[in-house]
Amino acid sequence: MKPCQSSKKKDLKKSQTAIEIFKTLNCAQSVLLSYSGELNIDEITALKIASGFGGGMGMGKTCGAVTGAYMVLGLKTQTEGKSIQEIKSETKASVHKFNELFVAKYGSLKCKKLLGVDISTPEGNAVANEKNLFETVCPGLVGSATEILEENF
Repeated sequence: MKPCQSSKKKDLKKSQTAIEIFKTLNCAQSVLLSYSGELNIDEITALKIASGFGGGMGMGKTCGAVTGAYMVLGLKTQTEGKSIQEIKSETKASVHKFNELFVAKYGSLKCKKLLGVDISTPEGNAVANEKNLFETVCPGLVGSATEILEENF
């Protein structure tokens, strides 16, 4: 099974790769999977870890692109010679910095606010589909989350 052949393309930036992956997977999976090679995590494991985080954890809460970035930040934290508390503290600081950068660009971390509809309801999901939000808004969020990672971490 080859869930994402595009993540193997060396000429694409990770943000471009994540947008490409988003055409078939959820937002959290797209961000995490774009880093799977660098993080030494196999694609199936990455897909499974991030599978429940798309669509704001299926509830319109924190954007899946953001939670996917949190996963990357946690996995990128250097652990050698550090205590669990030091690792936790460094990851928390990275997440905080990421949040500041994402909110500065979009005004929120919440899927409901970013899309302007609550996709956790059938009605909201229908509106999102009618307005093509998953094709027009979400790819930009996925790309931006990954770009923030590329440029700052």
